[in-house]
Amino acid sequence: MPAGVAIAGLGHHAPERVVPNAEIEARLGLEHGWIARRSGIHSRRYAAPDEALTDIALPAAEMALRDSGIEPADIGLLLLATSTPDHLLPPSAPLLAHRLGLASPGAVDITGACGGFLYALSFAENFVRCQQKPAIVVAANILSRRIDPQERASAVLFADAAGAIVLEPQSDGIGGLQSLELRSDGAQYDRILIPMGGSRQPFAPTANQAALKMHIDNGKRVFSHAVHMMADSARTALDRSGLAAGDIDRFIPHQANRRMFDAVAHAIGIPEDRILSSVGEYGNSSAATIPLTLSLAHRTVPLRRGEVLLFSAAGAGMTGGSAVWRV
Repeated sequence: MPAGVAIAGLGHHAPERVVPNAEIEARLGLEHGWIARRSGIHSRRYAAPDEALTDIALPAAEMALRDSGIEPADIGLLLLATSTPDHLLPPSAPLLAHRLGLASPGAVDITGACGGFLYALSFAENFVRCQQKPAIVVAANILSRRIDPQERASAVLFADAAGAIVLEPQSDGIGGLQSLELRSDGAQYDRILIPMGGSRQPFAPTANQAALKMHIDNGKRVFSHAVHMMADSARTALDRSGLAAGDIDRFIPHQANRRMFDAVAHAIGIPEDRILSSVGEYGNSSAATIPLTLSLAHRTVPLRRGEVLLFSAAGAGMTGGSAVWRV
C-alpha cells in the first residue's frame, strides 16, 4: 500500500479571447475602474462560439499529463468538475477521457459548483491510495454562456477556463491530503441559481432561460456566507492536521473575487505573500480557479517536496470546504 499521494503534473488553459473590464463597464453604464475596485478583476477570458466545455478542458488535461510523464493508458480515473458540461446528458467526462486517449478509465462529472474541485480532488486522492493507480482531476467551466449580460452581480465576475492535476501513488513519503473539511449549507440554496433546466422548472420558450441568477442583494449575502464557510472550514482542517496558519507555504483559495479571499486569509492568519491569485487576469471560472491558479504558480515557482498547501472554496448550493495537502 502506498504511503502517500503525489502531485505528478499540473495543467491549465484559458480561451484566447480577453474581455477587459472596460467592455463590461461600458455595457452596464459603470464608471471606469468600478469592477477592479470591487473585485480585483481586470480582465477575463471567454470561449469562442464554437468551443464547448471539453474543448477547453482537453488542453489543460494534456498539459498536466505531459507534466506528469505518466502514460495515458496508466490513468485509472478521470473526474471532471464542471457546471457547464457539453450536454446535460450524457456526462462529459467519458468524452474527455476518450479525447485524451485514456484506456477505458473510470470517468464521471462532479457538479459541485465552485467547490467542485475540492470534492473531485478528495475522491481522486482516495482512489489513488486504494487502487494504487494514477488519476486525473480536471475542473473547467464556460460561464460566459450562463451570464445575463445585463445582470451586474454575475456579469462582472464570471469567466471561462480550465485547470487539471494528475495524482500518483507515492511509496516513499507522506504526501497527499493531511486533512479535509467539506461543508454545505442548503439554507443558502437559491442565492446563486440557474432557475430552468432541472426537474423543478423545466426549460420553457423564454429568453435567458439558462442564465445564472445572482441579484445584488444575494451577492452581498453570498459574500458573507462564503467567507464564513471558507474561513471556518480552513480553521477546522488546520486543527485536524495539527498545523497552524504559519505552517502553510501556499494558500490557494477559490478565486471568487479578491476581497473575498483576502478576508478569508485575514480571518485565518495567512500572510498576504502566501496567497496565490489569478483572479486579476482570469476572473472567476468557478471550480476551475484553484487548479488554474496552482498550475500558473507552479510554472513560476515549481512546487517543492514537503510544501504544505491549503485549498479553500465556497459556492452555489452552498457547498465548499477546505483541504490541507502536503506535496
